[in-house]
Amino acid sequence: MKPLVLLSNDDGWSAPGLQLLRGEVARFADVVVCAPQQNQSATSHALTLHRVLRLRRVEEHAWSVDGTPADCIYVALHSGTRVLPRAPDMVVSGMNNGPNLGIDVVYSGTVAAAREAAHRGIPAVTVSADALADKPAAAALAARIVAAALARWRRDEGSAPLLNVNVPAGERWELRATTLGRRLYQDEVIYRNDPRGLEYLWIGGSDAKHERRDGTDTDAYESGLASVTPLTLDLTAHDHQPLAGDVVAAARAALT
Repeated sequence: MKPLVLLSNDDGWSAPGLQLLRGEVARFADVVVCAPQQNQSATSHALTLHRVLRLRRVEEHAWSVDGTPADCIYVALHSGTRVLPRAPDMVVSGMNNGPNLGIDVVYSGTVAAAREAAHRGIPAVTVSADALADKPAAAALAARIVAAALARWRRDEGSAPLLNVNVPAGERWELRATTLGRRLYQDEVIYRNDPRGLEYLWIGGSDAKHERRDGTDTDAYESGLASVTPLTLDLTAHDHQPLAGDVVAAARAALT
């Protein structure tokens, strides 16, 4: 039996990157798509809890949800056999149009789809490619990484891995295992007036600058290397545990 891969993204189920990756992964795995009905970039790990959702079969073995990427994974995993014939062996999210480096992993819906799976014990890979990357070549490289991850991971080795893959511009790449670097945006809020004189605003900056520290995903990107970064689900800041203890002690003392 071939492994079963659940494929999602944040650009929408019909996005060219998802379709290219779907074709490549289908060479060695059964693929089921459950992805947003439309673009959900930068929705992070939001779940839709205050309105109804609609699941739609858009193609054979392909479904869309009018919600976030995390919604899509949640729906696929908890709908019995309506979407998936069995539990997936891996969740793959992408191929995103544009990189997800450094701080991007906090905001990215693409990364969140994979993270939702990893939270539930399913190994996951998220894939992003630069706008100037050769997309078929990037999809082929990503599929090789997915195949290697499927072959390498064993359930008795601990928590499910979450791997973040980034492919820079170009058409041929060396691979590097990396850590998260720093991606610095020109953060700003732009205020303008509409034709009726009412104020509106845009948030978010552009012109990202990358840290060039050796071993980071941002340095690999600037060096023209594709990167594979393992992400953690443990959000505890262990370095700040003594600080938390001091704060608790001080707060208790203030009550006496």
